Amino acid sequence: MTTLWIVRHGEAAASWEKDPDPGLSALGQQQAEATADALSHRVPPDVSLISSPLQRAQETAQALADKLDSRVVEIDSRFSEVRSPVPLSERKVWLQGFMKQTWSEQSDDLWEWRSEILSGLKECTGPTVIFCHFLVINAVIADILGRSDVLQVYPANASFHELSLDEGELTLVQLGEQMETRVN
Repeated sequence: MTTLWIVRHGEAAASWEKDPDPGLSALGQQQAEATADALSHRVPPDVSLISSPLQRAQETAQALADKLDSRVVEIDSRFSEVRSPVPLSERKVWLQGFMKQTWSEQSDDLWEWRSEILSGLKECTGPTVIFCHFLVINAVIADILGRSDVLQVYPANASFHELSLDEGELTLVQLGEQMETRVN
C-alpha cells in the first residue's frame, strides 16, 4: 500500500478570469509554508513531490521541497486545473456552471482530463505528495466515492488530503481542511 497526499495550492494572487496562471498571494505563501510545516512531519524521507505546471501549485510545492532539503519537484501536466472550453474572460461563469453539473453531462475532453488525473495517481510507486487544484481534488473524490456530482468537497487553500493506493485502487483515508465559505 502506498500513501498519497493531494494538496490544493495556496491562495492565488489573482482570480479565475483575470490571470490564466497567477502565483501565490502573500496569504497563499503563508498557507504554503504552514502546509509544508505540517507535511514535513508526516511524510517519510523517501517521499516524492509532484506538481501541476501552474505557478500557484509549483510555489506551494516549493515550500515543502525547501523543508525537505530542496527536494526536486516533478512537474506533471495531468494535475493541471480543469480544461476550460471558453476564453479567460468567460472562465468564471463557465466554472460556476460546471460545478453545478454531473459527470454524465461532461464532454469527452473533460472525461479525458479526469482519467489522466487518476492515471497519474495510480502510477505513483511510493509515498507521494501531489500539488494540484480545487477541481482536481473534486474529480479524484468523485471517482473514489463513485459519485456523479462534479462538486464533492470544498478543499481549503493549501489543504492536504490523504489517499491510499493499493493494487491500483485508490481509497480516501482522510479529507483535509474544508473552506468555510464557498467558491465565488
